[in-house]
Amino acid sequence: MFSISEVDKYDSDLTWLVSELDAFQSQLYPAESNHCLDLSTVTDKQLRCVIVRDESGSPVGCGALLLQENGSAEIKRVYIRPEYRGRKLGEKIVTAIETMASEKNSGILLLETGIHQQPAIALYRRCGYETCDAFLPYAADPLSVFMCKKLR
Repeated sequence: MFSISEVDKYDSDLTWLVSELDAFQSQLYPAESNHCLDLSTVTDKQLRCVIVRDESGSPVGCGALLLQENGSAEIKRVYIRPEYRGRKLGEKIVTAIETMASEKNSGILLLETGIHQQPAIALYRRCGYETCDAFLPYAADPLSVFMCKKLR
C-alpha cells in the first residue's frame, strides 16, 4: 500500500529523492540539456510538492507543481525509485499534481522530459499529455520532449 502527501520543498525525503533524480539524469544528458529545477530557487507560492511513501513510510517517489503567473503550471521533478517502478505510482503523482493545478485554476499543465526517458514519456501519454513546442523558459532542444494537457 502506498500513500501520497504534500510536503514542503525543504522536506529531507524530498531533497534525497531529488538528488537521486539529478544523479540519474546527469548520466543521461549533458549539463546544457539537463533542465533540473533547484526547488530552493522558487517561492513557496509558486511551488507545491508531493511524496509517495510505502507502507513502512519510506519515500519511493516525488513530484512537483510549478505555478506560473500566466495561469499555466509545469510538472517538475517526477521520480520513482527504480525498485518501485511499474506499480502505477507515476500515475498517482501526476493525478495529485493535476488536482493541485486545478485547485489553483491553472488552465494548462506543461512539462519537459528527455528523449532517453521513454517510460516517463509513455506515462505522460497515458495520462493524456500531447507533445507540443518548447515553452518558456526553455528553448528547443533535440534531447527534450515538451508536452502539455489542457485542464479545463
